[in-house]
Amino acid sequence: MATSDALAAVFDHIEANRAAFLDRLIDYLRHPSISAENIGITEVGNLLLGMLTKIGLETSLVPTEGHPMVVARWEKAPGKPTVLLYGHYDVQPADPLDKWLSPPFEPTIRDGRLYARGVGDNKGQHFAQILAIESHLKVHGELPCNVILLLEGEEEIGSPNIAGFARANRHLLKADLSVTADGPRHASGKPSIKFGSRGVVSFELRCRHASRDVHSGNFGGVVPNPIWTLVHLLSTMKSADGEITIEGLHDDVLPPTPEDIEAIKRLPLDIEAFKQGLSLTRLDAPLDRPFYDRLCFQPTLTINGFHGGYSGPGTKTVLPNEALVKCDIRLVEAQDPEDILRKVKAHVEKHAPEVEFIAEEMGMQPSKTQIASAYTAPLHRAFVAAHGEEPLLIPAGFGSLPNYVFTKILGIPAYVTPYANHDEANHAPNENMTLDCFYSGLRTGAALLHELGQMPSRD
Repeated sequence: MATSDALAAVFDHIEANRAAFLDRLIDYLRHPSISAENIGITEVGNLLLGMLTKIGLETSLVPTEGHPMVVARWEKAPGKPTVLLYGHYDVQPADPLDKWLSPPFEPTIRDGRLYARGVGDNKGQHFAQILAIESHLKVHGELPCNVILLLEGEEEIGSPNIAGFARANRHLLKADLSVTADGPRHASGKPSIKFGSRGVVSFELRCRHASRDVHSGNFGGVVPNPIWTLVHLLSTMKSADGEITIEGLHDDVLPPTPEDIEAIKRLPLDIEAFKQGLSLTRLDAPLDRPFYDRLCFQPTLTINGFHGGYSGPGTKTVLPNEALVKCDIRLVEAQDPEDILRKVKAHVEKHAPEVEFIAEEMGMQPSKTQIASAYTAPLHRAFVAAHGEEPLLIPAGFGSLPNYVFTKILGIPAYVTPYANHDEANHAPNENMTLDCFYSGLRTGAALLHELGQMPSRD
């Protein structure tokens, strides 16, 4: 596909400023913004306020009950689409520090990768979007379409306030589509467009029988064991062949569309390489379920942790008096978090009424945009222009993002366009982003704005 002269000029500007753009990203990454510990959030919010105002965007910090939202806009292209670009300026804690090869907030380049906390998740990705906006303005003095930039400060703690913010500030977020640059590329290294994200709910199951731990010889077989109680309860929630057996949990699951099924058939897959990379001898049950069907279209039930009794060295013949298990359920369209938690609670009350069910307050709804949507074609052209190859179309992302805010509250299609490398190690020590991914992300962001601007005027 030939690149238009207007976009080619922006690409030339990006190429001429590679070193300067990298230096600015490094400077941005030096500022911690850890939402879980409330470290640096105010400082980075104000940093973005100044940065975005300077490049020509109307920018404000909008308070919430938690950390503020950064909202910036340029809306001087009448008749052209308005794209809402979402990202988050908060990052994960850096622990464990002793596992980092270089300090997490002293960005370091090694072998073509930039290492720093937040570089992939999400500062490097939304900073590429910011530089793409700036590049268009520097070269042409205007943007080819209208832009609203929304940067959240609480994504890493579950986005507890973004839904309320969107409902209360619809006038600030009135757009035709949303695009989120977040997450890793496909494991093949190919660029991709994701059309959804799974939701998530978390809960605990707690069981207490005796008032204290007791001797397993003197009391075993008489005093009930809370660990066994939880084991038996869990066995009623998921069968050995991999089926979730909580009554009604699958009631609202929507079947994939023909476009969804065709898309996952095209996704690269090397099962043996996947297993080898994680030292697996098999996949989880059910063994006959297709790989991407599991990740895009099926809910999951995961035991995150099981705690109870003695786990120290040697033997301790104790019968514990209490135990707990932590779980999460990944949701697919159109499951509702509150409904799912009600069904889990009812299941617990039926099968183990002595077990306490504790639902986590934070949950996230799933989100889905149809592949056959109006903005798929310009997004596709943007990736081809930036990468020189076709992007993979992934019906739903495997993790959870607050995209439901855009699809379910604002009522607009939402897309995820990952810029980071598949092995970015986000949330882990030595988080990184390859320099190639940063620059190709910048080009993709620039091409996205250009292609949206080529859509027929609605005047």
